[in-house]
Amino acid sequence: MKGPPGQLTRYENATGRALAERYESIDPDEIHGWFADHLPPPPAAVLDVGAGSGRDASWFAAKGYEVVAVDPSATMLAEARRRHPTPRVTWFRDCLPSLGRTVERGLSYDVILLNAVWMHVHPDERQRAFRKLVGILKPGGLIIFALRVGGDDADDGMFPSSAAEVESLARRHGAMALPGSTSPDSLGRPGIHWEQVALQLPDDGTGALPLLRHIILNDRKSSTYKLGLLRAVARAADSAPGMARHPDDDSVTVPLGLVALNWLRLYKSLVEAGLPQRPGKDGVTNLGFVKKGWRAIGDLPAFDLRVGQYFSGAHARGLHQALRDAVGTLVTMPIHYMTLPGSDEQVFEAHTSRVGTAPGSVLVDREYLAQFGDLRIPLHLWNSLMRHDAWIEPALISEWMKLMTDWATTRGNELDHRRVEAAMQWSDPDRDVGFARRVSQELFEEGSLHCVWTGRKLDRKQINIDHCMPWAAWPCDALWNLLPTDRRVNQHQKRARLPSADALDDARDRICTWWQKGYVQRASDRFFAEARSSLMLDPSGVADADKVFEGLQGRRQMLRTEHRIEEWAPP
Repeated sequence: MKGPPGQLTRYENATGRALAERYESIDPDEIHGWFADHLPPPPAAVLDVGAGSGRDASWFAAKGYEVVAVDPSATMLAEARRRHPTPRVTWFRDCLPSLGRTVERGLSYDVILLNAVWMHVHPDERQRAFRKLVGILKPGGLIIFALRVGGDDADDGMFPSSAAEVESLARRHGAMALPGSTSPDSLGRPGIHWEQVALQLPDDGTGALPLLRHIILNDRKSSTYKLGLLRAVARAADSAPGMARHPDDDSVTVPLGLVALNWLRLYKSLVEAGLPQRPGKDGVTNLGFVKKGWRAIGDLPAFDLRVGQYFSGAHARGLHQALRDAVGTLVTMPIHYMTLPGSDEQVFEAHTSRVGTAPGSVLVDREYLAQFGDLRIPLHLWNSLMRHDAWIEPALISEWMKLMTDWATTRGNELDHRRVEAAMQWSDPDRDVGFARRVSQELFEEGSLHCVWTGRKLDRKQINIDHCMPWAAWPCDALWNLLPTDRRVNQHQKRARLPSADALDDARDRICTWWQKGYVQRASDRFFAEARSSLMLDPSGVADADKVFEGLQGRRQMLRTEHRIEEWAPP
């Protein structure tokens, strides 16, 4: 990012290409040596804000880091891609102070680099910009600034900057300054030198985790509904981040129907097991959302209540009514009564819509679920649920089980601990590759089935369906994640590992061809509904195979950097 939109003339076309040549003449080892000892080990996630010619992004990628590089200049991004064609870097246009596309991707970073960028951010917008940076930084993460001092020219989109100003912003956001450095200008320009500052975030810096601890452990509960609401939102953050929208800097919205769908899925096993959800003898039988609609879908397994499913007839009408009843309970009970500590201010804000009569058929996608309204969620809370769900959900489950056990004991009942644990599990389906297997057989009969990883034509005995993002790390049977592979490659080479950035990039054409022939031509609605839900696709554009592939790359990057899953590449 070498200037905000509207002030980019000097970074476009021939002038921009000449500047890129100058940037590339500087050895990154020389200018970045001062912070090398502070860097986490690869494959940590790095965000290069204002990537320019791509020199620094490529430097990180060569060391094994997973890199996202953004810049508002189309010329600079084109130069960066041309000069540094590595699949370990994701390039796209974005800029401070909003970083809109970057925030919407949902990835958090171990390192954020702003090299020769801060002087382009107007002083009136720097507090907002800094808040956005902290919001996407991991606990313990680094923000690295190279600040130009001298030679400032406001007419050229540059404003004075200093280490003192940045460190003041850091103190206000709970970050601490590490030892910095100063250096002369690498291009030898008179009157200019550089101040280098590294900041570290000791915890999540947002207050989201203390708020969650308060709600889970300390907040008064007359039912399990608050825990159910939190868990329903947490499941949305983990499995359907693509449904979130960012209306402003401080919040996201998700379809209220999605939260209600997760709510029904969570409570179905609990109610069927006869487990009390509030104290008293009617703690199972007299729940506000267990009505006619609930009973109409009683024969459905809980895992059928998920995005991408199609219902017709009585099941469609029953689901529609059950969602309406669940929304009513959510809005009048846990959403209304879940407030910030010591105040009457609600944590979540619901906006309901008037929903029409039950349809004869339903495809569960974003458009359908959005009919019920939306739920506004504080951004810092949403980010924490996305990043720390592996820690948060066990605490939710533990407290939920404790409440049920205490209420049953009060009534003189002793719950079977194993039965309770089984009912509390999120109802992921067993591995279901039946549709993908049938499609692969059809394409085999047509003579057009190839292993996505090797490109070799498959024979009938070799066909295996691979979870591209491994099931052991992230259980997902969405169609985009199911790919035809050679049995030996899947079972003896890739196994439960994540494809490397190079392996995925090499397989791009083969994967998109499989999607197009196998899914788009046979089950287009389901394929794109699942992709829009579980992958971070650009909500403003029409989805196609290329956009889904970009979302797949983003999901791979998130699993690699957040969960450190072992990588694999074809030998």
